[in-house]
Amino acid sequence: MAPDYPDWAMVELDKMGITDVSDFQDILYGPIADRKAGLRRDDLVEILLDARSLSGDMEPWIRGRLISSHKSSLEIIDSEGIFRALAREVIVEIRLITHTRPPYIDDEELMTFERAEARRRNEIQEQVEKRASNSHENHQWG
Repeated sequence: MAPDYPDWAMVELDKMGITDVSDFQDILYGPIADRKAGLRRDDLVEILLDARSLSGDMEPWIRGRLISSHKSSLEIIDSEGIFRALAREVIVEIRLITHTRPPYIDDEELMTFERAEARRRNEIQEQVEKRASNSHENHQWG
């Protein structure tokens, strides 16, 4: 692990049990097919918020671990352990401190999770449809 990470990042890596992140780093040069870059789940990041969106003496930098990324927001666990959902409209800059997982296509654990999550969501949808077909909400009037 590189010794030049911020103190908060070293604490987070220790909590995650990660001692070496060298296998997770971006590949920015070489043949296009071999390059790997971009934010990933569990990345350690620093996020600069637009000062116009802050009230009082709020700190403009949010530091923490990226939990998920959505169309209009990012979710992180900050360096204090607090869950935060940040609107993309107020984000000025995201600095990647380090990746803590392999690239998406190489991340077997994440792929296994997503397959299980897709099955779970499908089962929930089937339950919802089954309940709706047994209720009065499914009547057609005419």
